[in-house]
Amino acid sequence: MPLPHATTTLDLSLIHRLRGRAELLTPAEMARADALAPGLGAPVEALMEAAGRAVARAVRARIRPCRTLVLCGPGNNGGDGRVAARLLARQGWPVAIAALGSFLPERAARAELVIDAVFGAGLSRDATGSVADTLRAARRLVAIDVPSGLDGATGGVRGFAPQAELTVTFFRLKPGHLLLPGRALCGEIVLADIGMPDAVLDGVAPRTMVNLPTAWRLPRPTPEGHKYDRGHVTVLGGPEMTGAARLAAEAARRIGAGMVTIAAPWGGSDVYRTGAPGTIVSSASLAELLADARRHVWVCGPGLGPDAAREALPALLAANRSVVADADTFTAFAGRPEALTGAAILTPHAAEFARVFGALGDDRLAAVRAAAAHTGAAVVLKGADTIIAAPDGRAAINANAPPWLATAGSGDVLAGTIGGLLAQGMPPWEAACAGVFLHGRAGAIAGPGLIAEDLLSGLRVAEA
Repeated sequence: MPLPHATTTLDLSLIHRLRGRAELLTPAEMARADALAPGLGAPVEALMEAAGRAVARAVRARIRPCRTLVLCGPGNNGGDGRVAARLLARQGWPVAIAALGSFLPERAARAELVIDAVFGAGLSRDATGSVADTLRAARRLVAIDVPSGLDGATGGVRGFAPQAELTVTFFRLKPGHLLLPGRALCGEIVLADIGMPDAVLDGVAPRTMVNLPTAWRLPRPTPEGHKYDRGHVTVLGGPEMTGAARLAAEAARRIGAGMVTIAAPWGGSDVYRTGAPGTIVSSASLAELLADARRHVWVCGPGLGPDAAREALPALLAANRSVVADADTFTAFAGRPEALTGAAILTPHAAEFARVFGALGDDRLAAVRAAAAHTGAAVVLKGADTIIAAPDGRAAINANAPPWLATAGSGDVLAGTIGGLLAQGMPPWEAACAGVFLHGRAGAIAGPGLIAEDLLSGLRVAEA
C-alpha cells in the first residue's frame, strides 16, 4: 500500500515527548504489564476509564463535534472505545457504537469520524472481511492503541490496516508504532499517561527502546588530553569510488576523532591527497599500516570494492582491530555471515543485509537481533526506521531520521560517524546508536534537498 505523503513527514516533537519513556513494549510485554498493574494499585477498570478519557480528550482537542461511529472489539481495546464514546456523548457529540459482528461499511461511510477500537496491537488474526471493509470505508479515522490490522510487534500489516490521522496509545509505545509501515499508518501519535505504575517495567524487563540520547553518553575531550586519546580512525579507500572514503573520513573527524587516515593500498592516493588537508593519506601496504597499534579503529567498505574488502577484512579481524563494516564488505562476503564475526559494528541497508544473512522476513527486529547474536557485532539495519541491535539482545529503533537522508553518500557519512565515536571509547552498540541519532539530527538540521556533504557541518551542531 502506498504511504500517504502527509503521514511520512518527520514528527520531531515525538522524540522530545518520549524522553523518560523510551522503553518499547511488544503486545505480549504490554499484556504482562497489564497483568502486573492491579497488584501495584492500578486496577483494570481504572486504567480503562483513564484510557477512554485520554482518547476523548485527544479527539476533542483536534476535531470539532461531528457524527462519530465507534467500532468496538470484544477486548480491552473495545472497552476503551466504549468509555471514549460515553465521554464524547456527555460533551454533546452525536456518537453511535457498533460491536464486532454488526459492522457495516455503509455506516462507517456515513460517519464523519470513525474511532477504531477493534483489535489493538495484540491482534491474533488478520483483519479481513467485514472488519476490513468497514475500516476501509471510514472517511476519517482515529485509532486506539494502533490501527486495527497493524501488528504492534513488527509494524507490519495483517490483512488490512486503515490510515489513521491520529493514534492514541498508553503508557509506552510499541515497536509497531515506529517501524514502517506502522509508523506511517498511525498518523499523529499521542502517548497518554493513564496511571500505569512504572514499577511494572521491573517485571517486564523490556529489551527494545526508542533511540534517544538517554541510552548513551557522548565522549568529551579533557583539558589534559591529546589527539591520541581521542582515537585514530583509518578509513580504507578504493581507487575508483573515492568520494565514499572521503565522506567517511571527514565524518570521523567532525565527530571528534583525534586523527583520521585514508589508507589507499590499492591505489588512488593522489586523488585522496587533493581532499581536506587535515586528513592523513597513506599508500602503505595493509601489513605496514597494521603494524601501528594506534590504528585501532577501521572503517572497511565505503567505495572500497568487493575484492579489496575480501582481502582487507580478514586481515583486520586477525589483527584484533575494531572494524565498522559497511557497503562493499557485504557484497564481498555474500552468504557468509560467519566471515563478519569479530567486527565491532555492521551497517547494512536492507538489500545488503539480505545478501549476507538472507531475507529479513516479516519481523525485521527479530532478524537484526539474530544477526547481531550470530556475529557478535552491533548491527545497524539502515533505513527510515533504522534498527540497532546488540549481541546481548538489546535493540533500539531510531525515529528522528528525515526522509531526505536517502541520498548518495549518506551511509558513508554514517559509517565514519560511528567509527569516530568508536575510536573515542564508546562501546559498539552505544556508538552505533549515537551515530545513527546524530546522523538523523544532522539531516533534520540540513533540511530538504540536502546532499551528503551537508551532513558534515551538521554533525557538530547536532552533538551540541
